[in-house]
Amino acid sequence: MRKLLVAAVVGAVSLTGLSLGAEASFLDKLQKTIEGGSSAVTGGSGSGGSTVSGLSTSQIVDGLKEALRVGTETVVGQVGATDGYNGDPAIHIPLPEKMQQAQALLKKFGLSGLADDLETKLNRGAEAAAPKTKEIIYNAISAMTLEDAQAIYNGPDDAATQYFRKVSTGELTETIRPVMQETLQDVGALSTYDSLISQYKDIPLVPDIRTDLNEYATEMALEGLFHYLAVEEAAIRKDPVKRTTEILKTVFGN
Repeated sequence: MRKLLVAAVVGAVSLTGLSLGAEASFLDKLQKTIEGGSSAVTGGSGSGGSTVSGLSTSQIVDGLKEALRVGTETVVGQVGATDGYNGDPAIHIPLPEKMQQAQALLKKFGLSGLADDLETKLNRGAEAAAPKTKEIIYNAISAMTLEDAQAIYNGPDDAATQYFRKVSTGELTETIRPVMQETLQDVGALSTYDSLISQYKDIPLVPDIRTDLNEYATEMALEGLFHYLAVEEAAIRKDPVKRTTEILKTVFGN
């Protein structure tokens, strides 16, 4: 249990981007305290567990959770803004694959304008739906255990994002799907799609390009969200500037 506790706190500290020298000193003291061997660090027990420089283990793990909440806030604000998807090549949602394959035909028969309009509206739908994801990810962060924190520390730079994928993809999909359906309707994507398909079907001997537009847009919107959660997580691990709230400054300033 002691080893698990040390590993979990290592994860919480390392994710904040502390210098290697400071981190080593901090963890040396923590190791000795947990194993009962140092007077340089305040030892103790209680609801918060052992304390280090006046901070309990639970406070330090709370700092990790707060860092991930701050990252989530940043990402949702970014992708949910106008052109958060549409103007970003990294997560821009293209036309469904079948339509991409038929783009030459669409252009030949004067339908490329409708196709371009549909592509823009798919991205607008994702931008409108993005804010609905924040609360679900917050819940996943709140449910994170010491074991989860240890796994995140020992994993790659996107370990927390992988955790979010594992525990919240299903709920995110179920939440976003009806929202996406409504937003695609509101931004005119569904009517554009229907018009495009109707005109395309009048062309003889063309392949079928029909797609479940809502399912496709939902999946692509979540992929864009996870992409930037991973980017933000990597930054939290390396960049002290990401300590932007009081709890982060208090926990990781020690």
